Amino acid sequence: MILDRFKLTDKVAIVTGAGRGIGRGIALALAEAGADVVCGARTLEQVEQTARDVEQRGRSGLAVSSNVMEADDRESLVAAAIEKFGRVDVLVNNAGGWVPQPALETSDKDFERAFRFNVSHAFSMTRIVAPKMAQTGGGSVINISSLAGVEPWPAFSAYGTAKAALNFLTQEMAQDFAPVVRVNAIACGSIETDALATVLDDKIRARMIEMTPMGRIGQVDDIAACAVYLASDAADFVTGQIVGVHGGTNGLNMDMPRTKF
Repeated sequence: MILDRFKLTDKVAIVTGAGRGIGRGIALALAEAGADVVCGARTLEQVEQTARDVEQRGRSGLAVSSNVMEADDRESLVAAAIEKFGRVDVLVNNAGGWVPQPALETSDKDFERAFRFNVSHAFSMTRIVAPKMAQTGGGSVINISSLAGVEPWPAFSAYGTAKAALNFLTQEMAQDFAPVVRVNAIACGSIETDALATVLDDKIRARMIEMTPMGRIGQVDDIAACAVYLASDAADFVTGQIVGVHGGTNGLNMDMPRTKF
């Protein structure tokens, strides 16, 4: 049955940034598809709740306080997964983000930190996990990227450049690790999360919907459904791809300020 290829029964997944938003949504979706999920994030209380919700879906959940910017925490997150479950089949590098700023208001330190937060930790996590996956027959790495890494927008010189680099890293590592480990990315559009809610009002919401061909703002489940596909055997012939989940937008669907000289 074709639907059997979408099942993740008894697979083990690590999801970074799993305490809220897209990361939490992906963790729960993977559990609903049959996976046990290791939930990592800096705020332990949040990932503990995600892990409890994983278990309510009939799978095992493990909460780990983990800051992906710290090398020791990255190693410890993977070690915790191996200790509890003995394997890792899916890695979702979800942690990331950065506040949009005009280029002249972005310091060198901010630019470099945005790169580390969105690219460097994904490289490191994948290097740690890929050999573990190979020991048990292979696996799938999913990097959570952004349409900002595909299309240039004002005020996104740090975040957009970092996500563009993450996209290319995805393609490079897919070549390195094929055919044992698949590596793909999801280029997210505007997704309704607590982070987006901080800038939304009725006027901005209406403008975003107007500028989105599919006529709505994206939901966390839109990204989670794509992640389940990429994690599963249904995507067994898919690697090195940047899958757009953005409602058909080909540019920013909100107004951002340009640099004023």
